[in-house]
Amino acid sequence: MASGTAWTTSLKALADDSRLNLLAALMKRPRHVNALSEALQLSQYNVSKHLRILRNAGLVDSAIKGNRREYFIAPRLRRQLARNRNVLDLGCCTFRFDRLLRNEIRSCMPKLAYAKPPAQ
Repeated sequence: MASGTAWTTSLKALADDSRLNLLAALMKRPRHVNALSEALQLSQYNVSKHLRILRNAGLVDSAIKGNRREYFIAPRLRRQLARNRNVLDLGCCTFRFDRLLRNEIRSCMPKLAYAKPPAQ
């Protein structure tokens, strides 16, 4: 992902909260559009649209499982994250997936088994 076009495409894909939520969900396990739609409380249309953008950026991939298409983090991205301690190196900058999975978007993902913050 070092070329200018690749990192530009990746940055654009990462610049949307819904797409970040989809990536965080897919970091946990592969899912199909309906499961992602339900978990993130987004329409199937929007989930499909965002997954297409993530797929075109090389961040997610898919495979047909039965009569559904299952989406998952692209193997190349997963390998890079494993090598770099959950940091995506885009060549121009880095993106911290560890932060994505920790604090930044918990409130956007009520059904993905994150603990709710204590009541105040």
